[in-house]
Amino acid sequence: MSITSKEFGKTNNGEKVTAYTLTNKNGMEVTFLDFGAIMTSLLIPKGDKKIDVVCGRETVQDYTGDGTYFGSVVGRYCNRIGGAAFTLNGVEYKLDKNDGENCLHSGFSPYNNMMYEVETNETPDGPSIEFSRLSPDMEQGFPGKLDLTITFTLTNDNEVVFETLAVGDKDTPVSITDHAYFNLAGHDSGTILDQVLYLNADAFTLTDAASIPTGEIVDVTGTPMDFRTPKPIGQDIKADYQPLLDAGGYDHNWCLNVSGKDVELAASLEDKKGGVKMEVYTDLPGLQIYTGNFLDGDAGKGGVKYPRNAACCFETQFYPDSVNHDNFPSCILKAGEKYEYTTIYKFIF
Repeated sequence: MSITSKEFGKTNNGEKVTAYTLTNKNGMEVTFLDFGAIMTSLLIPKGDKKIDVVCGRETVQDYTGDGTYFGSVVGRYCNRIGGAAFTLNGVEYKLDKNDGENCLHSGFSPYNNMMYEVETNETPDGPSIEFSRLSPDMEQGFPGKLDLTITFTLTNDNEVVFETLAVGDKDTPVSITDHAYFNLAGHDSGTILDQVLYLNADAFTLTDAASIPTGEIVDVTGTPMDFRTPKPIGQDIKADYQPLLDAGGYDHNWCLNVSGKDVELAASLEDKKGGVKMEVYTDLPGLQIYTGNFLDGDAGKGGVKYPRNAACCFETQFYPDSVNHDNFPSCILKAGEKYEYTTIYKFIF
């Protein structure tokens, strides 16, 4: 069990970026940058080699302005806000329109381009890294200062535990996620279409052609969105079903069958050929599954070109655009209260 660090280059502003590698007692490794709290690699020991199961970039400059959000923490509000605006406590707030007429992952100043303060700790559970920063009032257009702490722990049970703690001084929408791209056969192995997905969800939030929720919550029964019985991601991805046609594949929020009182099983992904499985646990109400529909030979680490459907993202979250839908679980963090949520990626190999 160890924590090591090394320089990873410099930002365009000349700030030194450091890569921190956490290793558990089983030889599993995960590496993060203090730039964007980006997960750059996750190594699974298999026989006499290690398989890197997350996609990533080669340099800091490659990560800068990265529209794929490879491996980064996303906030203050992940996913989309329709019309790039919302009204809270009688005040209208306008956001960046960086996705047509809408706001995606909080606009043109995303968290994946920001530096964090870092502390590392060797805990009884395994090595841990803590990222923190103070988001000022009206950063990205959101009201109130937000004191944010993000902790990743690599446990000796082969779990990556993602914990988020935030406190604001004004009421504000908050939905923070981890945007790692997983391919359990290895980031350089091609597509994830043969990997088997399970989702603990009876419904999903219907969206329009611009991927903005209509407000309707749709039962998955009898649709390609039903993963309650595990099936290969590629089995129905090209079905003649309007939500899939609009998004070019899976890029939707599922309404999880979780209580929110504790972390509960939300999803799993399995590479049956390689014998690696990942389980996802969370206490958040929603899960965006994104199957890399917009990847198209994107340049990755080690000279790899990532094809369409090269990976699957498991973005635990409040529902997209929930600030504009009263029937969705509320994403409003009240002034002085704690935003405190946990997501766990558990690996079995």
